[in-house]
Amino acid sequence: MTCNSLPKKTSLYRLHKELGAKLGSFGGWSMPIEYSGIIREHIAVRTKAGLFDVSHMGEILITGPESMSLLQRITSNDVSKLTTGQIRYAAFLNESGGFVDDLLIHCMGHDRFFLCVNAGNKDKDFEHICKYNSFKTKVLDVSNRYVQLAIQGPKAANILQSISNVDLGALGYYRFVHGEIDGTPSIIARTGYTGEDGFEIYFTPDSAERIWKKINLLGKPYSMVCAGLGARNTLRLEARMALYGHEIDETITPWECGLSQIVDLDKDYFIGKEALVRQMKDGIKKKLIGFEMTGTGIGRDGYLVFKNNREIGWVSSGGPAPFLNKNIGLAFVESSLGSIGNVIDIQVRQRLVPAKIIKTPFYKRDKNNNS
Repeated sequence: MTCNSLPKKTSLYRLHKELGAKLGSFGGWSMPIEYSGIIREHIAVRTKAGLFDVSHMGEILITGPESMSLLQRITSNDVSKLTTGQIRYAAFLNESGGFVDDLLIHCMGHDRFFLCVNAGNKDKDFEHICKYNSFKTKVLDVSNRYVQLAIQGPKAANILQSISNVDLGALGYYRFVHGEIDGTPSIIARTGYTGEDGFEIYFTPDSAERIWKKINLLGKPYSMVCAGLGARNTLRLEARMALYGHEIDETITPWECGLSQIVDLDKDYFIGKEALVRQMKDGIKKKLIGFEMTGTGIGRDGYLVFKNNREIGWVSSGGPAPFLNKNIGLAFVESSLGSIGNVIDIQVRQRLVPAKIIKTPFYKRDKNNNS
């Protein structure tokens, strides 16, 4: 986005303004940051439910007889293991093993895959896919065809089930189905970016306001709230979920940020594999750790990390954790100093404030709490 260009607007922009949302620019889009306050929205998602507009995310459709071959080449995970209706978290990597982007791959069949990618990277991702597409495959940017809503929290299934024609209770985690939401054909996926149970639904923009209003109305008896990207960020931090430009970027590899589970080295070849094998052999110099502030202060994004007055890394994401009622963060530090229990210092303005490296995720949901 150039300095003179205006942020794009989702199909729900007018409704967000009508509801009094505080709007801000994110990934080239004008998006709701909060409605009733980040803390209130965060707690509601942890205990009841929250409704998010995430229509800024990008959608790319890959079709054709060699679709799987293309994805095997350009993604880190093994797509051949996917069955229809299954979703896999993966990455586009560059030749150095760094992240072009992280994404969700929805398998609609061996010759049809639906990708959800980050808003600010969508155009870059599309070009990256096309660059390596020497296969009998068609690549389409279908982002304009979809609105994407996220309903997250222990009451999400109850709320959505009342206007869905599919049995959501039978839908497993990281699975999706084609069904209807309030009579509108939709892709219904049991995924999310909050650490809670919930769903991400995709449907045509002309139904956006009607479905948002219907879900919002049905959610009121469950104390569901409309939620913005501010709470989405604090929720994903508590759950130790990576954010592009923070925990992952073109210079960071999956080994360094703790995402080895999205890499399958048994694949014959994928872009970045040689670099990852080489890095594993040479040793990982930095690693992503979680920390809890033990002194007075908040370790925010970009703050430097010290050990014995020597700089050893930086904070990738940090801030208050509303549900846990503590100040937490993620940081890249020298691997040899990243053990759980190790004491470090975060430079908060001109002070070094003590923190302790702790186990992550900071928050893990109680799977028995969904009803």
